[in-house]
Formats: sequence, structure tokens, C-alpha cells
Amino acid sequence: METLVLTIHILIALGLVITVLLQRSEGGGLGIGGGGGGGGGGFMTARGTANLLTRLTTILAVGFFTTTVTLAIMAGAGKEPVSIVDDVIKEAPANTSGPVVPTGQ
Repeated sequence: METLVLTIHILIALGLVITVLLQRSEGGGLGIGGGGGGGGGGFMTARGTANLLTRLTTILAVGFFTTTVTLAIMAGAGKEPVSIVDDVIKEAPANTSGPVVPTGQ
């Protein structure tokens, strides 16, 4: 099961990287997704491509976070909880020496 979720996670990550690189940035970037073309409402105008890529990026990001949380839960399943406090208590010295306090003077 972990292998399946991990494979999906890697595919989503690759898709997310490609989708982000295709988007047109303020400075032009790689901006491969938009195309020239004159006015009007063609099939994949710059605005339509931007909306499609934005939606696809959002969907892939949600999928990425979902698979990340799923993998984290699967990694910790079946293991007893470990607390750092327990380790510190076990390693603490039994006899501590401190300043000698005079008694009865």
C-alpha cells in the first residue's frame, strides 16, 4: 500500500513541477503554456491557459499534501509512541551531588 501511495506521490510531484514551469510569470519565465495568436476567444487563449494551469496547480497541490499526510500516517502506524522525556529520565544520573549543606550549626 505504501508503495502505491509513494508512486502516486512522486507522479503528482513531477506533474506539479511541470505545471508550475509552464505558467507564465511576471517576467516571462518559461511561459511555454501561453501562445501567440491574435485577439478573440480562441480555444486556448492566454487567459484560458492561465486559468487551466492555475486550477491544475491547485488540484495537484491538494493531491501532493494529501499524499504527504497519508505517507506520514502510514509511516507511524503500528508503532508505539515515543517520548523524548522518557529517554531523558532513563539517562538522568541516579545520584546527584550538590553543595554540602551544613546541618545543626
